[in-house]
Amino acid sequence: MKIILGITGASGAIYAQRLIKYFDENRDKFLDIEIIFTKMGQKVWQFELEKQPIAQIPFKIYDNEDLFAAPASGSANYDAMVVCPCSMGTLGKIANGITDNLLTRSADVILKENKKLILVPREMPLNAIHINNMYNLKIAGAEICPAMPSFYSKPKNIEELVDTVIQKIFALLQINIQFFKWK
Repeated sequence: MKIILGITGASGAIYAQRLIKYFDENRDKFLDIEIIFTKMGQKVWQFELEKQPIAQIPFKIYDNEDLFAAPASGSANYDAMVVCPCSMGTLGKIANGITDNLLTRSADVILKENKKLILVPREMPLNAIHINNMYNLKIAGAEICPAMPSFYSKPKNIEELVDTVIQKIFALLQINIQFFKWK
């Protein structure tokens, strides 16, 4: 699989960090992983994960302003895109076809090519605009996977709690990674 990971300015950079960790540990399951940060995504990452510099991420990172980059075109033939965490501003732009940067253009391309788009909003409470935007994206073919951790696995730390959401993302990508399974 060839996957784009979009990282926006919603709080919850740990979700993206854990996704990157599992992508890296399971490279044999992927053709390519490429990343697009929004400016606020970079700032939130640096604020929340100050001991994990962006420069240490082991995948190609595109400039969000570069609309000539590969993810801006359907001919690049990506299989899926995950936006995690996904701010409501970015979700709203995608829902309304506003493609003013590489991340939103890439999501638009994924939808038009009928590929898998997974949005992981990390916001609460939700207002009617948020819910309508999520509804419109679902109708357009996106998967909405809110960052709502589960407790069935009895997580013992924040990483295990976050991984309950990461597990759902991998399930939506139809990639089998060893995680807790309900017996």
